[in-house]
Amino acid sequence: MDRLMVLSRKFSDTLTHVQSFIWRVLELHIVKIVAFFVVWVALLEPSAMNLVLVVLWSFAMPYGRFRAMASCLSTIWVCVIIVCKMLYQLSVVNPAEYSNNCTAPMVNETSLEPDEVLNSTLYRASVDPASWFGVRKDDTVLGYVKDHLLVLMLLVFEATVYRHQIHHYRQQQRSPPPIPVIFPQATRDTLDQGLLHCIKYMLNYSFYKFGLEICFLMTVNVIGQRMNFLVIIHGCWLVAIMVRRRRANIATIWSKYCLFLVVFMIYQYVLCVGIPPALCIDYPWRWRSTVTIHSALVKWMYLPDFYTVPNSKNLISDFLLLMCASQQWTVFDNEKKEEWMVMGGENRDNPDPMENMLFNPAPNFINCRSYLDMAKILVFRYMFWFVLSVVFVTGATRISVFGLGYLMACFFFLLFGTKLLTKPSRTRLVMWDCLIIYNVAVIISKNILSILACVFVMEMQKNFCWVIQLFSLVCTVKGYYDPESVCNKDCSLPVEEAGIIWDSICFFFLLLQRRVFLSFYFLHVSADLQASARQASRGFELFRASIIKNMHFHQQAERKSIQQLKESMKRIRGKQQKYKDGRITSDIEEQPSDPKEQKKETKLSKSKSWQYPWVDHATVLHSGEYYMFESDSGEEDETFQEEQKPRRQTAFQLAYQAWVTSAKDALKERQQRQRKQRAEAEKQQNAQATDDAEEGETVFDGENSQHAEEMQEEGEDAASQATGSDMVQRILDILKFLWVLFLAMVDGFTMWLNLLTKQYVDTSMVLSEERYLFIHNVSQRASRENMDDQISHDSEDLTLETCLDETDTDNICDTNVVESETLGGFAKSRDFSSTTLSSELTLELDCEPFYSQQTHRPHRSRTASELLSERPFRVDELIQSREFYSSQNRLLKLLFALYNVLAAHSELVCYFIIVLNNLVTASVISLVLPVLVFLWAMLSVPRPSKRFWMTAIIYTEVMVVVKYLFQFGFFPWNTEYELKLNEDKPFFPPRILGLEKTDNYIRYDLLQLLVLFFHRSLLQRYGLWDQEGPLEEKSDLSPAENSKNENDEKKFQHSDEEDSQAQPEPNTEVLSLTPSAETPTDAEIQTDPEPNSHTNNTKTSDTVKNDGMKKSHFLRFRKKKKAEPDAVQKEPKKKKKKCKTKHSKETSKKLLNAIEGKFKSLFLSVVKNVYRPTWDFFQNILHAEYRASTDVYALMFLTDVVDFIIIIFGFWAFGKHSAAADIASSLSEDQVPEAFLVMLLIQFSTMIIDRALYLRKSILGKLIFQVILVFGIHLWMFFILPAVTERMFNHNSVAQLWYFFKCIYFTLSAYQIRCGYPTRILGNFLTKKFNHLNLFLFQGFRLVPFLVELRAVMDWVWTDTTLSLSNWMCVEDIYANIFIIKCSRETEKKYPQPKGQKKKRIVKYGMGGLIILFLICIIWFPLLFISLVKSVVGVVNHPVDVTVTVKLGGYEPLFTMSVQQQSIQPFTESRYNQLNNQFSKNAVAMQFITMYSYEDIVTANIEGSSGSVWRISPPSRQELIKELLSSTGDMTLRLDWNFQRDLGKGGTVENTFDKHSISLAPKNPVRADLASLLLGTRKDPVHVPHMFPNYIRAPSGAEAKPVMQLFDGDEEGFQDVTVSLMREASVNTTGAQEWWDISIADCKESCNVLPMIIFNDKVSPPSLGFLAGYGIMGLYVSVVLVIGKFVRGFFSEISHSIMFEELPCADRILKLCMDIFLVRETGELELEEELYSKLIFLYRSPETMIKWTREKNHN
Repeated sequence: MDRLMVLSRKFSDTLTHVQSFIWRVLELHIVKIVAFFVVWVALLEPSAMNLVLVVLWSFAMPYGRFRAMASCLSTIWVCVIIVCKMLYQLSVVNPAEYSNNCTAPMVNETSLEPDEVLNSTLYRASVDPASWFGVRKDDTVLGYVKDHLLVLMLLVFEATVYRHQIHHYRQQQRSPPPIPVIFPQATRDTLDQGLLHCIKYMLNYSFYKFGLEICFLMTVNVIGQRMNFLVIIHGCWLVAIMVRRRRANIATIWSKYCLFLVVFMIYQYVLCVGIPPALCIDYPWRWRSTVTIHSALVKWMYLPDFYTVPNSKNLISDFLLLMCASQQWTVFDNEKKEEWMVMGGENRDNPDPMENMLFNPAPNFINCRSYLDMAKILVFRYMFWFVLSVVFVTGATRISVFGLGYLMACFFFLLFGTKLLTKPSRTRLVMWDCLIIYNVAVIISKNILSILACVFVMEMQKNFCWVIQLFSLVCTVKGYYDPESVCNKDCSLPVEEAGIIWDSICFFFLLLQRRVFLSFYFLHVSADLQASARQASRGFELFRASIIKNMHFHQQAERKSIQQLKESMKRIRGKQQKYKDGRITSDIEEQPSDPKEQKKETKLSKSKSWQYPWVDHATVLHSGEYYMFESDSGEEDETFQEEQKPRRQTAFQLAYQAWVTSAKDALKERQQRQRKQRAEAEKQQNAQATDDAEEGETVFDGENSQHAEEMQEEGEDAASQATGSDMVQRILDILKFLWVLFLAMVDGFTMWLNLLTKQYVDTSMVLSEERYLFIHNVSQRASRENMDDQISHDSEDLTLETCLDETDTDNICDTNVVESETLGGFAKSRDFSSTTLSSELTLELDCEPFYSQQTHRPHRSRTASELLSERPFRVDELIQSREFYSSQNRLLKLLFALYNVLAAHSELVCYFIIVLNNLVTASVISLVLPVLVFLWAMLSVPRPSKRFWMTAIIYTEVMVVVKYLFQFGFFPWNTEYELKLNEDKPFFPPRILGLEKTDNYIRYDLLQLLVLFFHRSLLQRYGLWDQEGPLEEKSDLSPAENSKNENDEKKFQHSDEEDSQAQPEPNTEVLSLTPSAETPTDAEIQTDPEPNSHTNNTKTSDTVKNDGMKKSHFLRFRKKKKAEPDAVQKEPKKKKKKCKTKHSKETSKKLLNAIEGKFKSLFLSVVKNVYRPTWDFFQNILHAEYRASTDVYALMFLTDVVDFIIIIFGFWAFGKHSAAADIASSLSEDQVPEAFLVMLLIQFSTMIIDRALYLRKSILGKLIFQVILVFGIHLWMFFILPAVTERMFNHNSVAQLWYFFKCIYFTLSAYQIRCGYPTRILGNFLTKKFNHLNLFLFQGFRLVPFLVELRAVMDWVWTDTTLSLSNWMCVEDIYANIFIIKCSRETEKKYPQPKGQKKKRIVKYGMGGLIILFLICIIWFPLLFISLVKSVVGVVNHPVDVTVTVKLGGYEPLFTMSVQQQSIQPFTESRYNQLNNQFSKNAVAMQFITMYSYEDIVTANIEGSSGSVWRISPPSRQELIKELLSSTGDMTLRLDWNFQRDLGKGGTVENTFDKHSISLAPKNPVRADLASLLLGTRKDPVHVPHMFPNYIRAPSGAEAKPVMQLFDGDEEGFQDVTVSLMREASVNTTGAQEWWDISIADCKESCNVLPMIIFNDKVSPPSLGFLAGYGIMGLYVSVVLVIGKFVRGFFSEISHSIMFEELPCADRILKLCMDIFLVRETGELELEEELYSKLIFLYRSPETMIKWTREKNHN
C-alpha cells in the first residue's frame, strides 16, 4: 500500500510538472499562434473586412507594444464579422435585387480569350456587391462562420492563458522570469554540462542564437513557394542584408526591413482583395492594346485579376517571414542587455573569435568525455564534409550551368578543405561567404528565369530549346499551363526535377557551417588539425618500426630454430659416431677365426669401400636408430604457443559446459570466475591505472561480472520464492543462460575486433597524446638549442630492432598485424583511447615527441605499444576520455570496434568502391582507376603514396565534371531517338566512353569521392599522409650510386629543378623500408614539423639535397619558381656579352644550337621524369630490404576456385548463342562449348602458374604475371567479351561476379608481391591453427579428387629437396594425420568431459539414433524407393501409340493397325467400377485390379480393318495355299502388339511389346478355311479360337504381357476372333486390292473394333529416372553394397591404426615435421635427410613412439 502511495504521489508530481511546462510554453508562444491563425483565416477569404485583421496583426508583430491592443480590437472586429455574416443569412436580405450583371466585352475590346471571358468573375454570373466586403449567402450558417468562431475561441483562450499564469505566479509568490524562456535553469553556463542541458538550452535560446539564419531561410522559403515577380524584391533585400556580413551592420537596417515586410504584406493582401467586381470595370492590363499581357504573365506578375485571381494562401509564408523578422528585431535589442548576455551568452560574430580574449571560453571537446562531446565532434569537425556532400548533390540533381558551379565549388573546398580549416578565420569566412552569395545568386536567378519557364515556355520550346537545357528551366508552380500542351518530343522539359528545393537545403547547411566557423568551439578543431598537420609522417614512422620489429622477431625465431636443429643434429651425429664405433669394436670381437673367411670379408669390405667411398642417400634415409631419441638437457621440446597463453572462457566453451553439466551450474561457475578476474583487474588497475591491455578485456569482464552478480541475486530470489515448480525454474535458468551466452558471444566478437585493430589503437593513442602536447606547448626542454641536440641524439637511437614485447608477440598480432599494416590503409579511428585531442590554439608548437625524454636506450626503434608503456606522465583529460569510452554499453562498444576495423582498412573500402563503380558503369573513363589501383596503389611499398591518392581524387573530380558536361540535352547523341536506337549496343560511343546521358550518372562517383576524402582525412589524422619523415641524405647511398647520381646531374643539369617538381616523392617508399641499418643520420628521423602549412618551420628543409626528396610541397614549389628562371637565364646573359663582338651568322648558329640544346634537355628531362620514378617504383618492389613477409596464397587459390565454379555454372554468359544451354546438357551430348573450354583452360593454367611462382618464391615473375593479367583481363572483360556476347558488361551479371572475384585475387596478389613471399611456405595453410573449423576444412580439402596429389606433386617438382616423390608423399601423409590428431587433442583440452560421467541420452539417441535410422534406410532403400515410385511419386504415362500386327508363318503380315491418342480413351470411374463388379468373385483378379486406379487404365479401340493393303506376290500366295493344305508341319498364327510412350513425362523405356502365338496343326480346320479364303471358294469369315488377349499390362520395362489373372484357364480365356479377306476391284490398277478384316467372334455391338484394355504401371518422374532404371536388384547391388562397404571401413580394422592414431601428445612429431619443412626451406638438405630418417624410424619403432608421444610434464 505504501508503495502504491509513493507511486501515485510521484505520478501526481510528474503530471503537475507537465501541466506547468505546457502552460509556460503557451504563455510564451500563444500570441504567435493567435496571429498565425487569424491571418490564415483572413487569407482563406480575401475581403475588405478581413483586411482589418491583416493590418492589425501585420503591425502588431514587429511593434510588440501594439499586440495587446491588436488582440482586443481583433476580438471586437471578429464579433462584428460574425454578426454581419449571420445577419446576411436572413431571408429579408435578397442579393438578387441589387446584384449587377456585367456585360461581356467585345473581342476587340479585351485581351481575354473567349473561354477566359466565360470563366471571369465579372461575366460568369451576376455579381453580389456584398461578397467584396466578405459576406455572402450560404446553405449552413455554422459552416460559414466556423473559421471566425475558432478565431474568437483562440482569442479567448489567449486571455485565459495570461490570466492563468498571473494567478500561478501569485500562488507561487514569485514574479515571472525576467527572460522569456521555458527552462530558467538552463543558461550558457550549464550548456556544456551534458546532452540534456544542451537540449534545454537550445529550446530556450535557439532563436536568440540562430534567429538571423532562420529569417534568411524563411526568405528563401518565400521565394521557393512563390517564384513570381514580387519575390524578386525579397531576393534583393536578402542580398542587401547578407552583403553587410557583420551582425552589427545588419541590425542597423533591420527595423527598415521589418517595416518593409509590414507594408509589403498589406500591399499584397490588397492586391488579392482587388477592386469591387460590382463596379463592372476590368483591370487595365485586360484592355486590348498593342502589348498583349496574357493570363500567365498576369499570374507571374501577381496582379489583381478577375480571371487569374492571385493565390492569397501563398502569403502565409510572407507572414511567417514577418513573424521571424519581428522576433529577430527583438533579439537585436535584447542581445545588448546584460541579463541576456549572462543567461543566453553573447551573440558575437567576430571573424577572429580570439581577438582580445585571454583564453577560449568553450571547453575542449576533442577528447570525447561525454555524449555531448560526441555530438560536438559530429557538428564541429564533420559537418563541413557533410555540407560539401549536400553542395555536390545540389549541383548533381539538375543538369544546368548553375549545377556545374556548385560542383566546381564543392571540388575546390574538398581538395583544399583541410588547409582551409587551418587558415585564419577571416580568410576562411571570405571564401565561405562567396559560396553563400553564389547560392543566393542562383536562387534569385532561377526566380527571374521562371518567367521563361512559366510564361513563355511554348516560345522557348520552339526557338530556344538549348536555353531550357542549359539552365534546366521548368516551372515549379502549378497553374501556368497544361502539362499535356507542352509535351514536345524534340524539346522535352526536365519535369521530375525540383526547383530550388535543393538550393534551399544547401543554403540552410551553408549558413549552419558559417556559424560553426564563427564559434569558439571550432578553434579546438582548428588547433587539432594544425597539430595533425605537423604529424604528417609520424604515424608512418610508428608503423614502420612495428614492421621492422615483427620482421626481426620472425627472423630471430627462425634463426633460433635452425640453430637448435643444427645443435641437435650435431649431438645426434656424435652419438651416431659413438654408436658406429661401438658396432665396429663388437664386429672385431666377433670376427671369424677361419683365415679364408677373414680374407673374404676383407675383399668384400674393400670392394664396398671402392664402390661406396661415401655414405649414400638411401643409407642415410634408413640410418635411424634409438640414439636419435635420447633426450638431454639441450633438447627440450618447446611448448606450443596455444598452451602457454591462459585463455578466457569463450562462448562455445560456456555452451559446452552447460551441455555437460547444466545451465545453472555453468552460470555459477562463470560468475565465480568473473569475480576472480575482476579482483585481479582491480589489483592491476591500482598498480597500473592506464594499462592499455586491460581495455580490451577487463572492461568486458567487469560488466559481465556485474551483470552476472545481478542475475545470480535475482536467481536466488526466484529460487527462494519458488513453490516447488522445478520445471519453471529450469526454463528460467535456461533463458538466463541463453542471455548470458549471447552477451558472451557479443563480448568475444568485440574483443576479437579490438585485437585486430590493437596496433591502430596504440598508434592513435600515441598520436593523440603528442597532439595534446603540441597544442598545449608542453616542453621539457630548457631551450630550443638543447631540444635540437636531443632530437639528433634520439634519432640515432631509433633504428635497431628490439625483441617484441608481450603485446606484439601475441599470436594474433604475429600475422594479422603485419597483414593489416600493409594491406589496409593505416588509418585508425577513435576507439576507447584513440580520440582526438586539442585545446587552446598556440602559435609556437613544440615538435618533439615527449616519449623520447624518459629513457634513452641505445639503438632502439620503439613501437606505439612501447611508447605507451614508457610515457613519463599522464594526461587527465585523455584518461577521462578513455574511461568514458570504456564505460559504454556492449552495443556501442561493438559499433566502435566495427568502425575501427572500417577505418583501419579504409584503403580497402576505397578500392572496393572504385571497383564497384567500374562494375556498374563499365566504361573507358571508369577503367583507368581500377588499373591504377592494381598496378600502382596496391604495389606501392609499404603503402600508396600521397601522389596516388591525389591522382585518384583529382581524376574522379575531372571525371564527374566531364560526365556532367555531356549530360546536357542539346548534344545530338543525347536525343531520345538516339538513346532508344542504341539502347542495348555495348559499343555506342558515349556509352563505352562513359559519357552517356543517364539518370544515375554520378551516384557511384559521389560515393567514390566521399570515401576517398574520408580516407585522406584518416591518413592526415594518423600521420600517414606524408611518407617522408625519415629522410636519408645522399651520403647514405653506396659510392657507386653516388657517382651515378653525379653523372646524372651533369647529364640533366638543365632539368634538375623540373625533375624535383615532377617526381612523386620518388624514394619515400624505398627509404621508409630500407634505412641504413647501422648508422642512420640525423635527417633520417628528424620529421618535418608542419609539412602542409606555410609557417616558418619549413625552413629546415632547405638543407636537404636529395634530388628526389622534399620536405614541404609549398617550399619546393617556391624553390622551383625561383630556381627555374635563374637556370634558364644564365646562358642568354653570357651569349649577349659575346654577341657584341661576333658576326650575326655566328649568332644565329649559336641560337640554333641553344634551341637544339634546350629541346634535347627538355626531352631528356621528360624521359627522366617518366623513366626514373617508374624504375625506382619497380626497384622498390623487388629489392625492399624490410618486408613484412606474409602468405596469402591460400586466399588467392580460394578466389581462383570461386572463379572456376562461376565459369562452370555460368559459362553461357561468356558466349554469344549459348545463353539458352546449360552445362549438364551440353556435356551429356558430348559437346563442349568453345567459350567454356577457353575460359576453363585459361583459369586452370593461371592457377598452375601461380602455384609454380609461389613455390619458387619469384617476386619478379609474380610481378610480370600480375601486370599481364591485369591488362589482359580488363581488355577481355570490357572490350572483347561485350563484342563476343553482344551484351553490355554491366548487364552480364555472371561476368560481373567473375570480375569482382578476380579483383579480390588481384588485391591479394598485389599484397603478396608487396610483402614478399615468406621463408616457410610448405605445409598446408589450413594446418596453421588447431580447431574444429580448420579440421573440417582440411578434411574437405583432402576429399576433393586429385587435389591433394596434384598439390603434392607440384610442390615436389618446384621445391629443392633430396627426397623422392614417394618419400615426399610419406611425409605429407604423416603430417596430415598428425594434424588431425593434434586437433582432436586440442578439442579435448578446450571442452573437457568430467571423469566417470555417462553419456547423455540426447547424445545417444541423437547421434546413435540417427546412425541406426540411416543404416535402416540404406538397407531398405531399394524396396522403399521402388514402392514410392510406383505409388506416391510415380507418374502415369499412357501410351501414345498402340500397334497390332497378325502374321501367318513367315509371310507378309495379314493385318497391321495403329491407333493414336484420339482412339486411346482413359478409363472413367464408372468403367472402373464395372470392371470391379465383373471380377468381384475372382479374388486373384481383384488383387491385380486394386493395384491400379482408374487413371492408370486406358482402352485402345483398334479398327477391325487392316490399315494397309495385303501386298503378297502371286508365287508367295501359291506357296502359302500349298503350305496350308498339304504341309505336314505346324504353322504359326502370331498376334504382335507394341505400345509407344512419351519419355518426356517419365520412365526409361520408350517401347513395350509382346506377342501371342497359336500353333495350327496339319489337320486343324482353321488351315483349310484360310486356304479356302485365299482360293476364293469361301466367303464366310474364318473362326480362330483364343486369339485376342483383351487385357494387357504395360509395365515400366519392355515386356507387355497379357494379364493372366483376368482370364479363365490362362490362354484359353483369350477372345475368339473371325478373320475375313476383303476384295475390291480397283479402277486404276489391274486386278483387285485385298485386305484382311478381324473382329471379335459372337460380338453384339461395335464388331468392327477390337477393344484392348491396357493397365499402365506408374513410371518414375524424369528427375528419378536414373535410379529407378536400376530396379530393386540393381539398386541393392550398386548402392547398398557400395555404401555398406564404405560404412564397414569406418567400423572395421580400427585396432590396426590404434598405434598411430591414439597418440596422447602429437606435439613432438608435429614439430619434427615442421623441422623437416624448415630445413628444406633454408637449404639444409643433409639435415632434411637425417630428420626424415628419424621420422621413419619413429614410425618403425612402437617403443620409441610411446616414449615420444607421452603427455608433457608441465611441472
